[in-house]
Amino acid sequence: MSYYSVLEVTPTTDAWVADYIGPANKLVAQYGGKYLARTSSHERLEGDAEQPALRIIIEWPSKQSAVDFMNDPGYVPHLAARTAGSVSHHALIEGKDDLA
Repeated sequence: MSYYSVLEVTPTTDAWVADYIGPANKLVAQYGGKYLARTSSHERLEGDAEQPALRIIIEWPSKQSAVDFMNDPGYVPHLAARTAGSVSHHALIEGKDDLA
């Protein structure tokens, strides 16, 4: 069953971005992830929360793939840099419909 990482990221500094993109791309692919969206082109259709600068959606082949990516020793320093240099929210969503 697929899982989806849904991230909202607003950088507070861009010092981490250049060193983050390449390793993150490589590791996402290594764990079978696929970027479905990585964009600043979005709009809120409901609610009044603050808009993040970026919205990112990654499709994973399994929950374990997403967890293994997040815990990969090669990703840990990049995650630390991203969280230190941004306001980030990350939800992992199981690809199922509990209300069907």
